[in-house]
Amino acid sequence: MDRRVLRDDQWERIAPLLPGKVEDAGRSGADNRLFVEAVLWIVRVGAPWRDLPEYFGNWNSVFQRFRRWVRGGVFDQVFEALSDDADFEYVIVDGTIVRVHQHGTGAKGGTQNQAIGRSRGGLTTKIVALVDALGNLVRFVLLPGQRHDSAGVAPLLTDLDFAALLADKAFDSDGFRADLDDRGAAAVIPPKANRVTTIPCDFEMYKWRHLVENFFCKIKEFRRIATRYDKTDTSFSAMIHLVGSVLATR
Repeated sequence: MDRRVLRDDQWERIAPLLPGKVEDAGRSGADNRLFVEAVLWIVRVGAPWRDLPEYFGNWNSVFQRFRRWVRGGVFDQVFEALSDDADFEYVIVDGTIVRVHQHGTGAKGGTQNQAIGRSRGGLTTKIVALVDALGNLVRFVLLPGQRHDSAGVAPLLTDLDFAALLADKAFDSDGFRADLDDRGAAAVIPPKANRVTTIPCDFEMYKWRHLVENFFCKIKEFRRIATRYDKTDTSFSAMIHLVGSVLATR
């Protein structure tokens, strides 16, 4: 993907999923492709909205349109449509921390309502992600940085059918293993050192856990995800969904 431009084949997959097309009811959107590329430029470069190049149009108009799409769940819906062919031979879960920039605070209701917390690294947000056997994003949740990764697992697994789950020792708990057993899914999780009884782990399969780490590396190439500048968790989530959509079309 170019910093500014979507490839034609990527756009052909995304375009039918967006609102404001000529054939849609109501007012037609002004150049959906240019708008999506404007948001991608912001996410990739990490620049403030006010620094959006004039090529993309008035920065405030683009920002207001972005917020309308966020409130309408457009970015979430596009991602869901493009990721509906996931490979559930096994899934992998893990979390990563991102620092929150000073401009990422100040939303109505306070940071506690925007998945922002204080951890060892200062103000942070945690992204807990589930990827499939190909390393593609399936779902994610945002948590305050000080929360444990396992706090976000339950909503990630809802209504999913998979053969095995790969995770690191942070997810080694009797309750979590019991839930996976009830699902008929294998738990590929190394046991913690303080366990009285050793629990076997398929370490050959566990080697594939690197796929979730690879995913985090990919999304953090987009500077506005590597550092959180968005005040609201909805805007930050929308940007992750947009990047996930683009990665799904590579």
